[in-house]
Amino acid sequence: MNKIIAYIKRHKIKSAVLVVLLTAYYFCLPKQLFEDPTATVITSANNELLGAQIAKDGQWRFPQNDSIPEKFKTCIIQFEDEFFYKHPGFNPISIFKALRDNVKSGAIKRGGSTITQQVIRLSRKGQQRTYLEKIKELILATRLEFRESKEQILTYYSSHAPFGGNVVGIDAASWRYFNRNVNQLSWAESATLAVLPNAPSLIYPGKNQKLLIEKRNRLLKKLLHKSIIDTLTYNLSVAEGLPQKPFPLPQTAPHLLQKVAKKNYGQRVQTTINLSLQKQTNAIVKTHYNLLKQNEIHNISVLVLDVKTRQVLAYVGNSPTDKTHQKDVDIVDKPRSTGSILKPFLYAAMLDSGDLLPNTLIADVPSQFGNYTPENFNKEYDGAVPASRALSRSLNVPAVRMLQSFGLDRFHHYLKELKLKDLKYNANHYGLTLVLGGAESNLWDLCKSYASLSSTLNHYTENSSEYYSNEFCEPTFLASKSIDFGKKSPEKTLFDAASIYLTYESLKEVNRPENDENWEFFDGSKPIAWKTGTSFGFRDAWAIGTTKDYVVGVWVGNADGEGRPGLVGVQTAAPILFDVFDLLPNSDWFSKPFDDMQEVDICIKSGFRATETCENTELKYIQNSGLKTKPCPYHVLIHLDQNEQYQVNSSCENINNIVNKSWFVLPPLMAFYYKTKNPFYKPLPPFRNDCLDDYAASMQFIYPKETTTVFLPKDFDGKTNELILKIAHSKPETTLFWYINDIFLGTTKDIHDMAISPKVGKHLITVVDELGNEVKRWIEVSI
Repeated sequence: MNKIIAYIKRHKIKSAVLVVLLTAYYFCLPKQLFEDPTATVITSANNELLGAQIAKDGQWRFPQNDSIPEKFKTCIIQFEDEFFYKHPGFNPISIFKALRDNVKSGAIKRGGSTITQQVIRLSRKGQQRTYLEKIKELILATRLEFRESKEQILTYYSSHAPFGGNVVGIDAASWRYFNRNVNQLSWAESATLAVLPNAPSLIYPGKNQKLLIEKRNRLLKKLLHKSIIDTLTYNLSVAEGLPQKPFPLPQTAPHLLQKVAKKNYGQRVQTTINLSLQKQTNAIVKTHYNLLKQNEIHNISVLVLDVKTRQVLAYVGNSPTDKTHQKDVDIVDKPRSTGSILKPFLYAAMLDSGDLLPNTLIADVPSQFGNYTPENFNKEYDGAVPASRALSRSLNVPAVRMLQSFGLDRFHHYLKELKLKDLKYNANHYGLTLVLGGAESNLWDLCKSYASLSSTLNHYTENSSEYYSNEFCEPTFLASKSIDFGKKSPEKTLFDAASIYLTYESLKEVNRPENDENWEFFDGSKPIAWKTGTSFGFRDAWAIGTTKDYVVGVWVGNADGEGRPGLVGVQTAAPILFDVFDLLPNSDWFSKPFDDMQEVDICIKSGFRATETCENTELKYIQNSGLKTKPCPYHVLIHLDQNEQYQVNSSCENINNIVNKSWFVLPPLMAFYYKTKNPFYKPLPPFRNDCLDDYAASMQFIYPKETTTVFLPKDFDGKTNELILKIAHSKPETTLFWYINDIFLGTTKDIHDMAISPKVGKHLITVVDELGNEVKRWIEVSI
């Protein structure tokens, strides 16, 4: 050390120059060798190529790969730089031979560059091949050898070498010329690619075939002589043909590629996609698209989620349609009218809040709410229907009546907690249409919500009846991201486990469409909770289903919003849903959350908590909050004579002769429609003539509806048709007196229909029964 210090003191100028040169040498190599734009590449969960988007400069240049397959590594070293692992960045012998040959010929005929030098030349963007440039490359090559490992230098070369046309790098070349991953290349294919960078502008697949095959075979023969390959491999390799033209890169999930490119442009991104499932789902979508396009239905999107990991397993943003029908639009995250797909959330919310039991009877009768008159899809009414059945059959009128009873703001709050981002307005903006498609949402958010409900139920039964605080989180399609479900808590996140379970029990029973058609695809052996939806005007068809492990969501329609006859969820989206579920492993049904339920005596007919007057009851598990619901209001205790033909009381019959019996009684309007679907429904027996009737009669209009404008059509002879008024009375045998604008029209008994021929304008209809009960209704007549 002392000698060095002494030497520096004696030779200050030389030492200073040396320090400057060493410093210049140290900093002569850029920190980042290559800054070229790269293609956006997405791979599956197993790192299989799903698709790529070309780089901004129009080159197929994949992001640098960290590893090189052994076959290609061997071929490129044997062809380009046999002493690669032995030299310090340049090969003096090769340089001498190149210099000798070039001097003899008077031109540059041969290069002596190593792979390291070629990496430097590639990074310097095609500088002229002069001796000065060669000296620069040599210096930079030695510096690169000091900074990087041999393997890293090989990676640089294989990722940035030209392979003809606009193909750069071994990864892109492998797919463009052989349509497979570089790890799957044969010796012949690896050798072909190894010789291409040597003269990419001259040797191009599909051209100069003779020169290309000669170069390839010379390399293969060298591999044989060095015993790198055996004779059989050599003979098979030289017999292989050459690529004729570039293959298109895979586009297995093109719309997911678009989504990834927005935030990760120019990067290689590993996704959570299951390649096999994605391809099979693509095939299903294509098959159904070819059928649906005959009815001018052009767009389909499908999303498959893993409930436990919240990962996206398949992502189909659109059908393989054409540009005219917007094939490039990713519909998975686009807002569309929800149709009936939100009904399960209302059902679960009412269970959760204790406003409903699973089979509580809900009125299904013609209803009007201000100017809004909802109708069932089949235009029919059941009078009264169990809530679970109303959900499984997707009946509109019961759903709207449930929403009105539950409260619009309360339901809107639940939906906001589900983080449906397209629900942008307040509750009053949507009104009661909120549950029938008045709002918009997207396939991503809806599938996310169903997955969150399923995961809540799974976690509750698996974790000692506890909930996770971050259950309603965003799914992910990035393999690098894992979902944090938050902390455990005994407090529910949104819906309690029992309410979710009972909702799914109802949705599992969706096994028959209203018209009993197109149901050959239903497989009852697979327990799936699923729901369909159809928007107003037949613009959107939905089907979303969940098992314990998976959620599948399907949207069908036209991206431009055009409605089509037959664009109904159960006919167009549901078949796709079940075809996709057939690809997935079978799942056990959800475990019953007993800790969140109680066994209670339930009235079989009404679905309410049973009272002493309920004849047929059964023990059922209900949600804990269900204990707040009222007892059965439809069973009353009546008094009959000994023949049970007439109602009696103490005014006409000895108490000892009176038979007390429970009777199922619905309000008149509900009863009117209920008995058309339930022939065994028995109205209350009439009071015996000698008895004083102490039962308050009631009546309701069947038609016209409240504040209705009635249009009276004309026959072919020009005569205006009559208007038929209808009343439902709890005692049909009662005589009714009919008035229009206080003018007496007539009476009816047993069947309370009255035909009138009113003039154009507003009229007040009044009906009075013989007991003095009265109902009124305004109508407006138009012709």
